[in-house]
Amino acid sequence: MNTADVDALLSPAGRALLTELAGTTDADPVSLAARLRRAGHDPALAALATTQSRLRARAAAKFGARAAGLLLTAAGTEQATRAVVAREHARRFAAAGVQRVADLGCGVGADSLAFLDAGLTVLPVDADPVTAAVAGHNLGVPVRCEDVTAGVVDELGPGDGAWFDPARRTSGGRRVFDPEATSPPLSFVLATAARVPVTGAKLAPGLPHELVPAGAEAQWTSVDGEVVECALWCGPLAVPGTGRSARVVRQDAAVELDDTDLPVAEVGGVGGYLHEPDGAVIRAGLVGRVAADLGGRLVDETIAYVTTDAEVTSPFARSFRVLDVLPFGLKSLRAHLRSRDVGPLTVKKRGTAVDPDQLRRQLALKGSRPATIVLTRVAGRQSALVVEPLS
Repeated sequence: MNTADVDALLSPAGRALLTELAGTTDADPVSLAARLRRAGHDPALAALATTQSRLRARAAAKFGARAAGLLLTAAGTEQATRAVVAREHARRFAAAGVQRVADLGCGVGADSLAFLDAGLTVLPVDADPVTAAVAGHNLGVPVRCEDVTAGVVDELGPGDGAWFDPARRTSGGRRVFDPEATSPPLSFVLATAARVPVTGAKLAPGLPHELVPAGAEAQWTSVDGEVVECALWCGPLAVPGTGRSARVVRQDAAVELDDTDLPVAEVGGVGGYLHEPDGAVIRAGLVGRVAADLGGRLVDETIAYVTTDAEVTSPFARSFRVLDVLPFGLKSLRAHLRSRDVGPLTVKKRGTAVDPDQLRRQLALKGSRPATIVLTRVAGRQSALVVEPLS
């Protein structure tokens, strides 16, 4: 898609066609294309509008009903911040007392929409012309099309904040993991924070703890079990005394914990219950906090599984009842599961190289009962735990 395509979609004919296509995402693409041709629609415009309709349907998981009125790109839809997460970004900036936020690398405008909803003024910037044009429509404000390192930061003054969403893919689409290989690099974000104290950034969940600057807060966020980002909060955006925190969002409700007075987790034998900390908790290095809150211990000093003797639960972990603990071995595991008439098998693992799909094929279970097994190390030994989820 190019900027002329964006103009075409925003023309009266394009808008009318997008309205006509609403709710047709389940239609057969070939039949739909034929119907549009018979109706006399321009084939090129019809193709653009059909793509937009499908992108809007996909984006509804992130934007809700608002997606129906947005223009989108495929990359922008994939990389856009979920609305429930963007609202937290906006809340932090509003609480810091800023009046305007420069959204540096605004994409299709997900975070800027949340900033506007919070009553903030936005200065959206994106280097890609098509993305900038799309964001301009979505936000209803001008979007500057330029490299965010080209000088816009120098224009920020008192009452302004800066928000970065560095591009984490190469031009060929390959994912970038080195924070210094993103665009802009982490060093530029930190240099901006030295000049504009109210600075935040949406970084990859794999951010190493040692790269979190003193005085800043790194917050890992998960949504319905998926770790979606590590937000770096600088200056007044950070919670005082907190270096790392986790935010767990389930069905739009959020809970948080941090590394204040972080306890050291004990290690011990497997009890009657096993608890799998949320991915955001693990990324933030806060498993010890969950273990202490549950009154539990780790099954192995290097593995993020917590065990307890009593039935307890936590909003920061999934909990299971332990039915059996076995030394890991293919033959013994097969015999045990067959004795339980197991067929459908859920395989969870941590600290083992076993491939779950290959293991299912090797076990060749034909039973009727579903089961869950956890492959992990217990006191340094490869083990298989047969478990069932607590409701």
